[in-house]
Amino acid sequence: MRKIKYSKDVDILLIELSDKPIDYAEEEGQLIIHFSKEGEPVLIEILDAKDFIINSLSSLLKEEEVIIP
Repeated sequence: MRKIKYSKDVDILLIELSDKPIDYAEEEGQLIIHFSKEGEPVLIEILDAKDFIINSLSSLLKEEEVIIP
């Protein structure tokens, strides 16, 4: 079960990887990853999604490493 949702008003991209209950989350820069009790990723939130995707694609096109602040 995978779902991708974009919330334009707050510029957040949500990627649901599983329907398992969320136990905890870890934040790293523009990414928040929610995990199940077993440590499996359940949901990925990308904050400031437009900038994140544009920067990631630009780096891919230039064949550079993507660094998440």
